[in-house]
Amino acid sequence: MSRNNAKQDEEAQAIDLTPMLDVVFIMLIFFIVTATFIKETGKEVTRPEATTADDKKNATILVAVGADNEIWIDKKKVDPRGVRQVIERMRADNPKGGVSIQADTASRIEFVLEVADAAREAGVTDVSVSTPKK
Repeated sequence: MSRNNAKQDEEAQAIDLTPMLDVVFIMLIFFIVTATFIKETGKEVTRPEATTADDKKNATILVAVGADNEIWIDKKKVDPRGVRQVIERMRADNPKGGVSIQADTASRIEFVLEVADAAREAGVTDVSVSTPKK
């Protein structure tokens, strides 16, 4: 009988970790759901300096125009003729969002204007050019 009593004493002294694991998983789910994800264009650019700049909070579509005049949207290289279709497709997710163009200082202005015109043709009224934060 002493063996049975010893087993019962050991079981009574054991710490139940189930509630702690539940709390940890709930916290993990909370942080995953509330985390904000950074959107990237897929192309690293050196943005031009600006003397005046305003923060745009609703820019949901990021377009990069690289130094080699390549256009990148959502980590994919896009043909200049297909920019409008890609913006229209991405705008279906958030109709009130704007377009932010991240143009490299060495890119040609014709490509930046072509992206801005394509965004306006797609129905986006809020088109801006991104500059570095000061």
